[in-house]
Amino acid sequence: MTEGTPRPLRADARRNREKILTAAVHVFTTQGLEAHLERIAKEAGVGSATLYRNFPTREALIEAVYRNEVAHLCEAAPALLAQKPPAEALRAWTRLFLDYVTAKYGMIDALRAIAATGNNPYGHSREMIQAAITSLMDACMAAGAIRTDIQPTDIGAALEGIALTSAGAEHRQQAERLLDLTLDGLTVLTLDGLTVRP
Repeated sequence: MTEGTPRPLRADARRNREKILTAAVHVFTTQGLEAHLERIAKEAGVGSATLYRNFPTREALIEAVYRNEVAHLCEAAPALLAQKPPAEALRAWTRLFLDYVTAKYGMIDALRAIAATGNNPYGHSREMIQAAITSLMDACMAAGAIRTDIQPTDIGAALEGIALTSAGAEHRQQAERLLDLTLDGLTVLTLDGLTVRP
């Protein structure tokens, strides 16, 4: 291990960290970002000392929650492709994208405040998400399930637009309808052996 490289977490410490991050998403979503950190520790089933050892400040916890949400979203792409046909995997992933955006907008003011201090909570999140979309679309195109004249950046822009206007639990059904409309527009149809566009 080179000097300055973080020491890998033990399995139990890694589990505790994951439990804290999962609990934090739930508590922040239901109670707001000013929720007591002790409430998060209790929901995670760990002591306050464990929480503060992992996340010494509220800002550190919020940034870690955001980064964790991005990681889970991106890791879901290969997992879904391993479980479902490509078109179904893409559709399922777009629902996870809505979950991610809902969590992100719930934290947006705090994330902006963190960014104002010189830290960059966003890091490479846009590139990571675009790579996940690309992998899903490549699999769909290889399977002949979607049109080949649409770029992953087009889908990324469409998803962001839908999320921007329809994020939040109160708009969830509308957002899902808009996602379905967008994805249906990508679908390749066949008629008597001929490929046609919607």
